[in-house]
Amino acid sequence: MVSLKQLKYFDAVARSGHFGKAAAHCAISQPALSMQVQELERSLGVQLLERGRNGVILTEGGREIAQRAARVLADVRDIVDAARRQGDVLSGPLALGVIPSLAPYILPRLLPKIRDGFPDLDLHIRETQTQSLVGELVDGELDLLLLALPVEHPDVETVRLFDDRFLLAMATAHRMSDDVRATPDLLEGDKLLLLEEGHCMRDQALAFCNLQRVENINTFGASSLSTLVQMVANGLGMTLLPEIAVPLETRHGDIHLMRFADPEPQRVIGLAWRKSSPRKRHFVELGQMITDAASTAAR
Repeated sequence: MVSLKQLKYFDAVARSGHFGKAAAHCAISQPALSMQVQELERSLGVQLLERGRNGVILTEGGREIAQRAARVLADVRDIVDAARRQGDVLSGPLALGVIPSLAPYILPRLLPKIRDGFPDLDLHIRETQTQSLVGELVDGELDLLLLALPVEHPDVETVRLFDDRFLLAMATAHRMSDDVRATPDLLEGDKLLLLEEGHCMRDQALAFCNLQRVENINTFGASSLSTLVQMVANGLGMTLLPEIAVPLETRHGDIHLMRFADPEPQRVIGLAWRKSSPRKRHFVELGQMITDAASTAAR
């Protein structure tokens, strides 16, 4: 018979690619972990791993079993969650993933509200890009995501929270009349500074601007909006700045912002969780708290 312990240990090896690292993660000796994984292979009648001097790699059959094991372990965690969350208040461990273009602007307002509203909640924050967050959610490493929608995955459920409009940010030396509204054509006369590959904001900006000339786009390794704003302030180009980031990123007064002509570009911010999660009602309640925090953060 296959045991959850065997699946857990195999999952750890599959993620780390190394028996020693997996054993340390699971707080077990390496020989004991290796024995459990070998027993799993014997039970299934399939070689799951190719063992080498520098670590291990998954066989073709091992890759499929690893995906299924991750889903099984996520479902088991949801079962435990369901047993624990019979009360009316969100409590216990909660792993929340947030995209980098939201975390610095909403968390300072949100975390005190969570602390006061859910005193028994053990919150853990993970900040990284959307693709990684969704993968970790599906695998059960995260419980809830705060990010830009949509999220296209059959095992994920979402709820829309609020719209976050984009503004055009330029150096004050290039200031235009406050009566002028920005258009995508305006961007073709200057460098458009964007976050590096992998950030959803980059894709949203490109879709809106529909730039045909590649030389107008500069993504020279910028991984934060703060870096982009500093580049803009020093005359290196323009960028699109989400409204929620405006109070923090323009506090030094060296950036001029322009509203776009209708329809204004925007992103939809929402929450995402596994469909199997028993905490949907609590997540929706938390979503209202996030919306309230966002409204104050944008002022």
